[in-house]
Amino acid sequence: MTKVKAYGAQDAASDLAEMHIERRALNPDDVQIDILYCGVCHSDLHTARNEWKNTIYPSVPGHEIVGRITAVGDQVARFKVGDLAGVGCMVDSCGHCPSCADGEEQYCESGFTGTYNGPVFGGKNTFGGYSQRIVVKESFALHITHAPDLLAAVAPLLCAGITTYSPLKHWGTGPGKKVGIVGLGGLGHMAVKIAHAMGAHVVLFTTSANKVADAKRLGADEVCISTDDAQMAQYANQLDFILNTVAAPHKLDPFLQLLKKDATMTLVGAPAEPHPSPEVFNLIFKRRQLAGSLIGGIAETQEMLDFCAKHGLVSDIEMIPMDYINSAYERILKSDVKYRFVIDMKSLG
Repeated sequence: MTKVKAYGAQDAASDLAEMHIERRALNPDDVQIDILYCGVCHSDLHTARNEWKNTIYPSVPGHEIVGRITAVGDQVARFKVGDLAGVGCMVDSCGHCPSCADGEEQYCESGFTGTYNGPVFGGKNTFGGYSQRIVVKESFALHITHAPDLLAAVAPLLCAGITTYSPLKHWGTGPGKKVGIVGLGGLGHMAVKIAHAMGAHVVLFTTSANKVADAKRLGADEVCISTDDAQMAQYANQLDFILNTVAAPHKLDPFLQLLKKDATMTLVGAPAEPHPSPEVFNLIFKRRQLAGSLIGGIAETQEMLDFCAKHGLVSDIEMIPMDYINSAYERILKSDVKYRFVIDMKSLG
């Protein structure tokens, strides 16, 4: 075991502060990664403040990790010391259930082990990327092929990127498809970029008129102010797919009405309180579907990283030092970031 510096919360009411945590000694199939950058996800805030009512304390968040391999176990074959590597939202799963066998470890029937906050269904705590170093199984580490000067902006791809790529791919986003993206935050801005790169016609729905120009810069073909009934009416029955990225409770019916027959709206935002229940007639009269999606499996996450590298996609970020994290959380609640905070881990010392 090795002690390393980290930043975490001792309870739901406390600010995040410096602490020390232990990282395990290398197993034969482990890699050790010195963390260079860690993105800040809304899930980090939810967990640190126990808004999902499942936090194990002390809590060290962070699951958008980019770093460099500094040690490898003697059975490691895919990485060597000096390689760049990423770690996303998972660090383990059962490995043998049908979902794991399909390469979709995020749906592991025993519950995947989160990079922080332990196994989904309970168990020993895990500590995330707000720290100097992490040790993970080689099979849960990812290759980073972006240029070195983009590494900080690559970090959010490990959550925001795969959370949007997976459903966009699963529901057939591509040329000839008219795809709606709801919300232009940390997830939404990556959804716009990825859907555009996949060749879809992208419509961004936002409550903020001041985001129109930015949405078009990111790749949106059209922008609709979702609080304007007249603008929304123009898209009735027009969309092949909607990816709803908003992490706050809101009415879903106005968006369901925009779907074509047999089309789907998929939710990836995870609010602390439930959405109002949608009107069933908006579903049954057009055989529409309301769905959800988690992240992606390890193979799909690597596919996403390679896709983003090929198309030159990274997150729009604001770099911060580690000791700014509590202020960053308050700004996230105000949607005051374009579009993802990333911690420069050198600032941890």
